[in-house]
Amino acid sequence: MGAFAGSAQAAHKPKPKPKPPTTGVVLVTTNLAYENASAAGTGIVLTKDGEIMTNNHVIRGATTINVIVPATKKTYSASVVGYDPSDDIALIKVDGTATFTTATRGDSSKLKIGQPTRAVGNANGGGKLVITTGKVTALRQSIVVNDDQGGTARLSGLIQTSAKLVPGDSGGPLLDANGRVIGVDAAGSSNYQMQVSDGYAIPINKAYSLVKLMEAGQASTLVHIGQTAFLGMTVDEVTGGIVVEQIIPGGASEAAGLVPGDVMTSIDGQPLTTLDDLRAALFLHHPGDTVALGVIDALGNATTVTLALGDGPPQ
Repeated sequence: MGAFAGSAQAAHKPKPKPKPPTTGVVLVTTNLAYENASAAGTGIVLTKDGEIMTNNHVIRGATTINVIVPATKKTYSASVVGYDPSDDIALIKVDGTATFTTATRGDSSKLKIGQPTRAVGNANGGGKLVITTGKVTALRQSIVVNDDQGGTARLSGLIQTSAKLVPGDSGGPLLDANGRVIGVDAAGSSNYQMQVSDGYAIPINKAYSLVKLMEAGQASTLVHIGQTAFLGMTVDEVTGGIVVEQIIPGGASEAAGLVPGDVMTSIDGQPLTTLDDLRAALFLHHPGDTVALGVIDALGNATTVTLALGDGPPQ
């Protein structure tokens, strides 16, 4: 995993020079094929073989994930190791064999208001790293963040910084004066009346503890490990359940005989009334698992459909 800050040096030895702020930072781009869209963010390199931490909302809904090393422009495909939507942290791993330069981890428990910070990110998805400077303005803050797919998450315990963050910076590092990662850039907000912009970052100690669970394969109600279960359809909420809008060709729902207009009312005996109900149920499953769906067809006939879940984009 990411290197720790160096130990204290003897008084007669010169202090090591801070690493460049872009060390161990990569661009992350995703394709969201089921939504005919794409997204861009930033990642923090944790291991030489390509484990990379980013925000969950950077990879949410992604059908493919690419990692780009800014200095060389080399592009690598990556796979999801695990993710936590509630805390907005994800761990991805570069496919194949490659060697990466890692970021240096700091200690967010020692942060003080007023200390200088630098935020690094793929600002506005421009394909290059941009650095903004500021200072810690508050600690233990709470905000609600939104992503391009309509998802929301309430994040707490955040670092607030005057270093400006914009779309695309998500997943990048918030650094201290010595170039050590003290937070994971999560969101920016603007108070237009006062013309002041603030950035928010997830403390690195919290983010790192979640990544360790993902590395160890320790799934929970918050942390999903590996590939994401997929019904093979697009859906929406209606009165009485979740309506099937579109069937993905070759997917699990097509194989089970479901069609647009069918309304799912339960999964494995648990009622389905909202999209969050469905997401929560699928979060606990993996591709290949079998589920039983309570379904009402367009004629009002109720039935139970059993299907084997496919492989889909992360939540």
